[in-house]
Amino acid sequence: MNRQSIAAALVVLISLSLPLTAATESRRSDTYRQLDLFSTVFERVRAAYVTEVTDEKLISAAINGMLSRLDPHSSYMDAKTFREMQVQTRGQFGGLGIEVTMERGFVKVVSPIDDTPASRAGIKPNDFITNIDGKAVLGLSLSEAVELMRGKVGTKIRITIRRAEQAPFDVTLTRAVIRIRTVRSRLEGNIGYIRITSFNERAAPGAKAALENFKTQLGNKLAGIVLDLRNNPGGLLDQSIAVSDIFLDKGEIVSTRGRQKDSAQRFNARPGDLASGLPIVVLINGGSASASEIVAGALQDHRRAIVLGTKSFGKGSVQTIIPLRQGSAMRLTTARYYTPSGRSIQAKGIVPDIVVEQAKIETINNGPKRREADLRGALDTRKKEADKPKGGDAGKGGGTTGAKPNAGAAGTKGKAATAAKPQDYQLSRAFDLLRGLALYKSRAVN
Repeated sequence: MNRQSIAAALVVLISLSLPLTAATESRRSDTYRQLDLFSTVFERVRAAYVTEVTDEKLISAAINGMLSRLDPHSSYMDAKTFREMQVQTRGQFGGLGIEVTMERGFVKVVSPIDDTPASRAGIKPNDFITNIDGKAVLGLSLSEAVELMRGKVGTKIRITIRRAEQAPFDVTLTRAVIRIRTVRSRLEGNIGYIRITSFNERAAPGAKAALENFKTQLGNKLAGIVLDLRNNPGGLLDQSIAVSDIFLDKGEIVSTRGRQKDSAQRFNARPGDLASGLPIVVLINGGSASASEIVAGALQDHRRAIVLGTKSFGKGSVQTIIPLRQGSAMRLTTARYYTPSGRSIQAKGIVPDIVVEQAKIETINNGPKRREADLRGALDTRKKEADKPKGGDAGKGGGTTGAKPNAGAAGTKGKAATAAKPQDYQLSRAFDLLRGLALYKSRAVN
């Protein structure tokens, strides 16, 4: 294939799609010159590069370069990568378990996926991966960096992490088959907890099944729902719409608007709120992206849920997968997402109704304190004072107010040491909020 034949083929394809007007004739002439430049470079690389390079590799690199320079999410997928992407949306694939994007030339972690090598190693949203097995990421495309992180299951990989103001540090991970447990659920008293880790094909059915299970167990005693979308990198648009639809009775869920006016789409909820109007708290953070932001934005705009946590990632663009020849495909950004109120998510994210940073709580022990009931002669305690054995002098600060609390504290401390659980401050605040709403509602009824 020579330079003239490449240019001629491209010119024929373009000329078929352009109407013959003066303006388009001018643009077409400029396009010819640019294509001629491309073919000149193509031929020069084929002939003079230090090692022989196949035409397929050069064309693939050119396409990928063209797409990746548009935005962080447009890319070219060869046949192998395209097959892996299709497997991933079905909830099982091989790798480290992180959703990534490209920023400032480095790989940026959108979020780790629960119960994967990345999450177990402590990888966090907004971490930057600067090196992979000692090889600098700077200068690589996103697809090239991802390809380096992929590998045979059971093999180790060393990545260098830069986190906020910390000095860069290395983390060694073992590649594994990633089986995403998309939906986790449990009851905390009379409150249902649903965590969605990603929006693959199992997200909406799993959330619906969890809600039905809560109703079966508690019936009308169910007081509310916590929907946890933290560190959820997104996924399929139809699944985010279906999950939103579970909790909405009517109205728009999301709209998409692109370059072509006739390509705008609106997606509406169908009648029937499966949660029957129960109060909902949606948890989000900086790792909540794309489909997660669609759900949070829809429920927030309809005032169907209180969004709690920290500002989301801000990926509000739509990628269309366009199959190409020989099993390859391209991922092309074609539109933006808008919440029901018309807000664009892109680069802005969802701001919570109640901002709650993740934190640790420490109980401060100020020692035993006197209360009214401990004072000698306090009202309503005289009879108890008369009945006390001699020597049980509460007024001296010993006995009841001294020894027992200390013994109790020691016992509590020992128990906590053997049954300590990681504390999730944001989740605790979500449960507190729903318990408060339930208490207020019950008092209003009574």
